[in-house]
Amino acid sequence: MASVDVSIAGRTYSVACRDGEEPHLRSLAATVDRKAQEAATALGNLSESRQLLFASLLLADEIKERQRGNAPEPEPEEDPAVADALERLAQRVESLAQRLETKAESA
Repeated sequence: MASVDVSIAGRTYSVACRDGEEPHLRSLAATVDRKAQEAATALGNLSESRQLLFASLLLADEIKERQRGNAPEPEPEEDPAVADALERLAQRVESLAQRLETKAESA
Protein backbone atom coordinates (compact mmCIF):
# COMPACT_ATOMS: atom_id res chain seq x y z
CA MET A 1 0.00 0.00 0.00
CA ALA A 2 1.36 3.40 -1.01
CA SER A 3 0.97 6.72 0.73
CA VAL A 4 0.67 10.03 -1.09
CA ASP A 5 0.88 13.53 0.35
CA VAL A 6 -1.68 15.81 -1.30
CA SER A 7 -2.36 19.48 -0.75
CA ILE A 8 -5.96 20.67 -0.65
CA ALA A 9 -7.03 24.15 0.40
CA GLY A 10 -3.56 24.93 1.68
CA ARG A 11 -3.30 21.90 3.91
CA THR A 12 -1.31 18.72 3.31
CA TYR A 13 -2.90 15.33 3.86
CA SER A 14 -1.29 11.90 3.76
CA VAL A 15 -3.61 9.51 1.93
CA ALA A 16 -3.16 5.77 1.46
CA CYS A 17 -3.83 4.18 -1.90
CA ARG A 18 -3.02 1.02 -3.81
CA ASP A 19 0.41 0.80 -5.36
CA GLY A 20 0.35 2.35 -8.81
CA GLU A 21 -2.65 4.61 -8.11
CA GLU A 22 -0.56 7.53 -6.89
CA PRO A 23 -0.89 9.62 -10.09
CA HIS A 24 -4.64 9.09 -10.13
CA LEU A 25 -4.95 10.14 -6.49
CA ARG A 26 -2.83 13.24 -7.14
CA SER A 27 -5.11 14.13 -10.05
CA LEU A 28 -8.19 13.77 -7.87
CA ALA A 29 -6.62 15.91 -5.16
CA ALA A 30 -5.72 18.59 -7.70
CA THR A 31 -9.33 18.70 -8.88
CA VAL A 32 -10.62 19.04 -5.32
CA ASP A 33 -8.00 21.70 -4.59
CA ARG A 34 -9.08 23.75 -7.63
CA LYS A 35 -12.67 23.65 -6.45
CA ALA A 36 -11.67 24.55 -2.88
CA GLN A 37 -9.79 27.57 -4.22
CA GLU A 38 -12.77 28.46 -6.41
CA ALA A 39 -15.06 28.33 -3.37
CA ALA A 40 -12.71 30.49 -1.31
CA THR A 41 -12.42 33.04 -4.10
CA ALA A 42 -16.18 33.22 -4.63
CA LEU A 43 -17.27 33.19 -1.00
CA GLY A 44 -14.42 34.89 0.81
CA ASN A 45 -12.90 33.79 4.08
CA LEU A 46 -14.19 30.30 4.92
CA SER A 47 -13.21 27.82 7.57
CA GLU A 48 -11.41 24.77 6.25
CA SER A 49 -14.43 22.53 6.69
CA ARG A 50 -16.79 24.98 4.93
CA GLN A 51 -14.29 25.47 2.10
CA LEU A 52 -14.13 21.70 1.57
CA LEU A 53 -17.91 21.41 1.89
CA PHE A 54 -18.45 24.01 -0.83
CA ALA A 55 -15.77 22.43 -3.01
CA SER A 56 -17.54 19.10 -2.72
CA LEU A 57 -20.88 20.69 -3.54
CA LEU A 58 -19.40 22.39 -6.60
CA LEU A 59 -18.01 19.06 -7.76
CA ALA A 60 -21.32 17.29 -7.12
CA ASP A 61 -23.13 19.98 -9.11
CA GLU A 62 -20.74 19.51 -12.03
CA ILE A 63 -21.27 15.76 -11.94
CA LYS A 64 -25.05 16.09 -11.91
CA GLU A 65 -24.96 18.59 -14.79
CA ARG A 66 -22.74 16.27 -16.82
CA GLN A 67 -25.11 13.39 -16.18
CA ARG A 68 -27.94 15.56 -17.53
CA GLY A 69 -25.82 16.57 -20.52
CA ASN A 70 -25.83 20.25 -19.53
CA ALA A 71 -22.23 20.77 -18.48
CA PRO A 72 -19.20 21.93 -20.42
CA GLU A 73 -16.72 19.38 -21.64
CA PRO A 74 -14.57 17.88 -18.87
CA GLU A 75 -11.08 19.22 -18.38
CA PRO A 76 -8.49 17.17 -20.29
CA GLU A 77 -7.05 15.47 -17.19
CA GLU A 78 -10.45 14.23 -16.04
CA ASP A 79 -11.79 10.81 -16.88
CA PRO A 80 -14.90 8.79 -15.95
CA ALA A 81 -13.10 7.15 -13.01
CA VAL A 82 -12.39 10.58 -11.57
CA ALA A 83 -16.01 11.60 -11.98
CA ASP A 84 -17.18 8.42 -10.25
CA ALA A 85 -14.79 8.94 -7.34
CA LEU A 86 -15.83 12.57 -6.99
CA GLU A 87 -19.50 11.64 -7.04
CA ARG A 88 -18.98 9.13 -4.22
CA LEU A 89 -17.06 11.78 -2.28
CA ALA A 90 -19.80 14.34 -2.87
CA GLN A 91 -22.46 11.92 -1.65
CA ARG A 92 -20.50 11.32 1.56
CA VAL A 93 -20.03 15.05 2.10
CA GLU A 94 -23.73 15.71 1.50
CA SER A 95 -24.58 13.03 4.06
CA LEU A 96 -22.17 14.58 6.56
CA ALA A 97 -23.64 18.04 5.94
CA GLN A 98 -27.14 16.71 6.60
CA ARG A 99 -26.01 15.14 9.87
CA LEU A 100 -24.32 18.39 10.94
CA GLU A 101 -27.45 20.38 10.10
CA THR A 102 -29.60 17.94 12.09
CA LYS A 103 -27.30 18.25 15.10
CA ALA A 104 -27.30 22.05 14.82
CA GLU A 105 -31.09 22.16 14.68
CA SER A 106 -31.44 19.98 17.77
CA ALA A 107 -28.89 22.01 19.76
